[in-house]
Amino acid sequence: MNTAQNKPNITVRDCTARDMDAVQRIYAHHVENGVSSFEETAPDVEEMTRRREKVLEKNWPFIVAEADGVVMGYAYVSSFRPRSAYRHTVENSVYVEPEATGQGFGTSLLSELIERCTELGYRQMVAVIGGGTNTASISLHERFGFHHVGTLNSTGFKIGRWVDTVIMQRALGVGDTTLPK
Repeated sequence: MNTAQNKPNITVRDCTARDMDAVQRIYAHHVENGVSSFEETAPDVEEMTRRREKVLEKNWPFIVAEADGVVMGYAYVSSFRPRSAYRHTVENSVYVEPEATGQGFGTSLLSELIERCTELGYRQMVAVIGGGTNTASISLHERFGFHHVGTLNSTGFKIGRWVDTVIMQRALGVGDTTLPK
């Protein structure tokens, strides 16, 4: 940890099979304790590994952020929707250890996702955020130029309450100003 600035020295890199215990632990916390994921039962390491492999098969980024060799967050993109007309749009997912929020891990991860997806030629990135009160995620996305495009009211029921889904979007690269190749 860089105590001079009270911020960790963050490294972002591709996620490896060795990282999957940490990835599963981080995700399990969010599944079991919050509404950022609408899953209600945390998947095990084997299932999380299978999900990572599906992302990598599509050549999409699946990355981790670490400090001092400890994985503190992870992020990836997936298809926004399965139909072929959506092929130029990706949906991002960013998860950070609860005690590491506000330290730059989410910022580092989202920045890298945007850069990589732009380089891959994607034109739009969508964030589907669980919970209209998820101000940390909403603020993170706003800092990167995502704009609020809609709220789906009471689309989830978790932890004894109805939960909204916030949808945010930003253009990548030239966005929709030119036709795709």
